[in-house]
Amino acid sequence: MRAAVIIPVYNHSRTIIRVARDALALGFPVFVVNDGSTQAWPSFPEDLQGLQHLAHHQTRGKGAALQTGMRAAAAVADWAITIDGDGQHNPQDAHSLLAAIPAGQRPIVVGRRHGMQAAPWTSRSGKEFSNFWVWVSGGPRLSDSQSGFRVYPIPECLELGVGARRYQYEIEVLVKARRAGIPIIEAPVGVTYQADIPRISHFHPFRDFLRNTGTFSRLITRRVFTPRLWPGKRK
Repeated sequence: MRAAVIIPVYNHSRTIIRVARDALALGFPVFVVNDGSTQAWPSFPEDLQGLQHLAHHQTRGKGAALQTGMRAAAAVADWAITIDGDGQHNPQDAHSLLAAIPAGQRPIVVGRRHGMQAAPWTSRSGKEFSNFWVWVSGGPRLSDSQSGFRVYPIPECLELGVGARRYQYEIEVLVKARRAGIPIIEAPVGVTYQADIPRISHFHPFRDFLRNTGTFSRLITRRVFTPRLWPGKRK
């Protein structure tokens, strides 16, 4: 399987070296996308020189960083393994995501996180909110629609025309993929929230609630006024 790892980074200077090292251990090309971080970019040791470094001069959002990584990875891979840069994921769990892909199919695989009890309340409640509205918008019925640990079929996802550029990309891509007939499945992955390293979160409850609401409103409106997008209709 031709796969590449994409790690979007924004001010994760304390965790990115460890995440990148663990990702390289998978044996795939690794693309680190610096989305205009305001922190000093760390110096990577010699054993990490195989990384591919990409950068946005200004912050454009997680979705834009993922798309930048996919376009670069398309030259060497058919699949993109996306891993958050904050250290909550174990890159070795990527093997479980890849193993979940049925023979002959090209689905999006979403990592269903276990161990969310230690997650901030905003993450837990946001997950349930997102799960419901992804389904109402015409997307799949998932148990963890906000997980950033995923496997994407690169060519198909780049052609979906996803408009969101921030966290909402990970919502919109699921809805548009289902409408395009791309299968979407889940596979279990672990999650770790380290007490000794402050968690860098760029989630702002009020602002991101408004952004999520705008994304869902746009997707639902299109579904309502496009009958073929309803279940049972030709996608």
